Amino acid sequence: MSFSSGFATALAGSKMETTLLFNLSSSSSSSSALFMKGVQSQLGQQIRVACKPNRNERNLQQSRRGVVRCEVAVDPSSASALEQLKASAPDRYTKERSSIVVIGLSVHTAPVEMREKLAIPEAEWPRAIGELCNLNHIEEAAVLSTCNRMEIYVVALSQHRGVKEVTEWMSKTSGIPVAELCEHRFLLYNKDATQHLFEVSAGLDSLVLGEGQILAQVKQVVKVGQGVVGFGRNISGLFKHAISVGKRVRTETNIAAGAVSVSSAAVELALMKLPESSHATARMLVIGAGKMGKLVIKHLVAKGCTKMVVVNRSEERVAAIREELNGVEIIYKPLSEMLSCAADADVVFTSTASEAPLFLKDHVQDLPPVEAAVGGVRLFIDISVPRNVGSCVADVETARVYNVDDLKEVVAANKEDRLRKAMEAQAIISEESKQFAAWRDSLETVPTIKKLRAYAERIRVAELDKCLSKMGDDISKKTRRAVDDLSRGIVNKLLHGPMQHLRCDGSDSRTLDETLENMHALNRMFGLETDTSLFEQKVRAKIEQNQK
Repeated sequence: MSFSSGFATALAGSKMETTLLFNLSSSSSSSSALFMKGVQSQLGQQIRVACKPNRNERNLQQSRRGVVRCEVAVDPSSASALEQLKASAPDRYTKERSSIVVIGLSVHTAPVEMREKLAIPEAEWPRAIGELCNLNHIEEAAVLSTCNRMEIYVVALSQHRGVKEVTEWMSKTSGIPVAELCEHRFLLYNKDATQHLFEVSAGLDSLVLGEGQILAQVKQVVKVGQGVVGFGRNISGLFKHAISVGKRVRTETNIAAGAVSVSSAAVELALMKLPESSHATARMLVIGAGKMGKLVIKHLVAKGCTKMVVVNRSEERVAAIREELNGVEIIYKPLSEMLSCAADADVVFTSTASEAPLFLKDHVQDLPPVEAAVGGVRLFIDISVPRNVGSCVADVETARVYNVDDLKEVVAANKEDRLRKAMEAQAIISEESKQFAAWRDSLETVPTIKKLRAYAERIRVAELDKCLSKMGDDISKKTRRAVDDLSRGIVNKLLHGPMQHLRCDGSDSRTLDETLENMHALNRMFGLETDTSLFEQKVRAKIEQNQK
């Protein structure tokens, strides 16, 4: 039996009729009877079901299955059935607490053209959080939007409906159809969502394993979210914990050490070959200001270089790099002055698309020698393919030549080392994920803890007043303080046991189910009026808000 359409419900006066249309095979009478029994068991016994075969010949010709129309009428005297149907909308959310969900697209799952449309500028993050939290099933939200990823973290009252609403919101804001988004998005829930953000913060999900920029971007999410309605306790706690995880992973594993790209390896190799005392004074020359040349310049700046000469065909690209890197002295020289610039350089990086070598043995052996303070030899770091520095240059006594193959060994060794460190990082992330889950679990008991303490405090104050009134007005302040301290001590010792059994922070072997059982028991014993869970209160408040 398969359904061709859902319930169409109408309330008219004291009678409610529900019409159900479904396809019924001619040989499935037993299945239909079983289905009707299921409907009756769900809605109570005061139900009348009438099935009427549809005689539409066109439908019968298109399918071998007939169409049966069923009218389900509920007797108005059956209050329980009516109440169950009326309450079904909110009640289906209150069976479990809200979920942390991440809906995202990253460099691993979506092309740059799609990520560009989805990108949200940092200044717009508060507005986006507000719009997300106005959705029916979203309670808290955060946006992590970078050049490599667009991820939305939410606390959803319903996983399925929350994901649907956020995906539709992303489609509306980006202009990308929902179907296309669904092809490239990834969805993670609760523990998996937590672990993912921790991996992102630690640099394990980056193109360059262990890179540090993403940690700064996660910090910015917290900074921007402070004071924004919707950046609530769960999401705020998640991102703050992620920052701690990112710092801990980098401190304990040193995963960010070692170059893992050709351009960064070129800079690292040059610094390895130079005497450490000359790192700040060595004269740097970069030939080519394309993509690879720009990366070399950036890595030099990251290593503390504040002055360099860049040779390029046109000045336009060099000017753009100079503008981007404020505080760095970048001197432009045309390609025609390349040899004279090399004569004044201690380290020469080449990264052009030239098919013919730019430096040959005759060119290099005529260059003046470099000072002994920088090692006495001129370094040529060639990251071009085809090579810009001829192999014959290696025969020059005052020159050392390194090409891409030499750099690949450095990169491969560093990558292997980082993979080992990534395994260590995963162990840290697993431990931290459990701690965060325990912290979030502990939030369930916070209302009961507060009400129990308030209940005990009311009794303490009332009994203390009675005691002090019996003792008269002439008692000293010291005696009053002693009696007050005594009452506080008694209450704290009496509450210590119950409070311990409400803890769920991972410090003992007590499970969440056991802790929640203790919470409900205390609610009943002390009449703390928490029959309706905090989660259920939030759900109903959200439903009422969206019905206005």
